[in-house]
Amino acid sequence: MSGQMVEFAVNGTTAGGYLSIPESGSGAGVLVLQEWWGLVPQIKRVCDRLAEAGFAALAPDLYHGEMAEHTEMDKAGELMTNLPPDRAAKDMSGAISYLLGHRACTSDSVGVVGFCMGGMLTLRIAALEGDRVGVAAPFYGAPLGDDSLEWSRLTAKVEGHFAGDDGFFGPEPVKALEAQLQALGKDVTFHVYPGTGHGFTNEENPLGNWNAEVTETAWNRTLALLATL
Repeated sequence: MSGQMVEFAVNGTTAGGYLSIPESGSGAGVLVLQEWWGLVPQIKRVCDRLAEAGFAALAPDLYHGEMAEHTEMDKAGELMTNLPPDRAAKDMSGAISYLLGHRACTSDSVGVVGFCMGGMLTLRIAALEGDRVGVAAPFYGAPLGDDSLEWSRLTAKVEGHFAGDDGFFGPEPVKALEAQLQALGKDVTFHVYPGTGHGFTNEENPLGNWNAEVTETAWNRTLALLATL
């Protein structure tokens, strides 16, 4: 299974992304959000795996062509820090509109799956887009301490996957956010996997934390969540 780069309209301009479609030609739509490295081949493979599982998956290129190698953590951090939040939100919203309007998309709302920075953005876009996001699966990333979000607009079912030993998104503040959202009546579950580190599902192992067993568990849970679209 392989996809292709596409362009879509965004607020009077255009953005790009990687789209992978099932062999059947159609499936529920899933937005895939990149790690801080950018729209790298590993993220494209996530889209391809989702297409193999029967979903139409689109990963928007939030850095607009920029990316960092795994040896360039400083560059990755700079790219993430310098990503304009408004532009990222518009690009993700445009990607959702493109996906929902695509002939291959059979769902009335999209699922969102994101990793690291993309995990944080998964929850942000789910709150911003309301019922256009049906389910959301953030991986080891969340908007911790962000009081700007209107959580009242979050209607998606959320099932997140977090590392037990994570210096970026620690389990204590992650579980605190889970409790906050549950108190608001949101359907949110955050799984914390003991003995895992940040980036545990990235098979290229940039941080040395790849965990095949936990990845299989989290991936199967995510596929089951997306199947409810």
